[in-house]
Amino acid sequence: MKAKELSLKEKIGQMVMIGMDTNYITDRIKNMIINYKIGGVILYRKNFSTYSEMLKLIRELKELNKNNQIPLFIAIDQEGGRVNRMPKELKNLPSANVIANVGGEKLVKEASEITGELLYKSGFNLNFAPVLDLRRYEKQKVIGDRSFGYDKEKVSECGIAVMKALQKNNIVSVVKHFPGHGATKQDSHYFLPVINIPMKKIEDEDVYPFSQAIQNGADAILVGHLLIPKVTGIYPASLSRKFICKYIRKKFRYNRLIITDDLKMRAIKLFYGPDLAVRKAFEAGNDIIVFRFNKDEEQRVLNNIVQLVESGKIKENRIDRSVNRIIEIKEKYDISDKQNFEGVNVDKINEKIIDIRKKCNIENT
Repeated sequence: MKAKELSLKEKIGQMVMIGMDTNYITDRIKNMIINYKIGGVILYRKNFSTYSEMLKLIRELKELNKNNQIPLFIAIDQEGGRVNRMPKELKNLPSANVIANVGGEKLVKEASEITGELLYKSGFNLNFAPVLDLRRYEKQKVIGDRSFGYDKEKVSECGIAVMKALQKNNIVSVVKHFPGHGATKQDSHYFLPVINIPMKKIEDEDVYPFSQAIQNGADAILVGHLLIPKVTGIYPASLSRKFICKYIRKKFRYNRLIITDDLKMRAIKLFYGPDLAVRKAFEAGNDIIVFRFNKDEEQRVLNNIVQLVESGKIKENRIDRSVNRIIEIKEKYDISDKQNFEGVNVDKINEKIIDIRKKCNIENT
């Protein structure tokens, strides 16, 4: 399938991934899937209490999308450590930093194989991991132990191990947060972080793991809400056309998916608001825009994008390029709403996780 076979509304919908605020499918979610043909849904721990509830919700989302031409991305942030979205009956893998420090690339790969198996057998097909940010600052809370460490080579090796393990299990791996959230002490969930480190230093150090991941087959990159005044101007990297089109696309010759960080983050919400943020995200050249607004806001911002394309203010061929990339990745990973998944044996997967925790000297409570 190609973008030209879809209506404009369907194409714009494919470029959208939304989050859920409840543990059941609301009219808002139904509207976005059935009427706006969105491309994906990201799930969090608040969306289910038990493993069986999680499987049921994923099946319901896929069933809801059955009459649409293109299957859904069912996405999650499953890093391990403090970023754990699985229900409580599943044990949690240690953080990236702990695993990398204890067992290096080999143990990171072993742990990531478990994550890949768990996600695929549970109906997911996209994971926002690994974190490729350097741990520049010991006290930086937003990245901290989510990073594999301070050394760019170690971060690259371990990050690529995660990426490859997820891909092996037919999970799209989204490397994040380009060009490197480790270059700032501020948290983009609450503030708009400003990176004042010289761009050459950022390229030599923070960008290095991402460039290595691209060379090793990264199919998706998440761009952070990071302001680099001399490069991105008054907008963060995630909303900067100059950064996305002239830097990521041209400098790295990258023609796979570029995804925004969540546009509902306070950093974006306070400075730009839903309408401007979504418009700038589309204009910047992102392939997938992630947000979680209320029903009226979501309808309004997407209707606005349709009007901007119809008026020629956003070129439809630019939309087509993104949609073709999305379709290509969904076909590459054989993503289907008809996937027959039965879930994992929780006891057996827990045994594997407990083994990793023991190797990391973590108590298995």
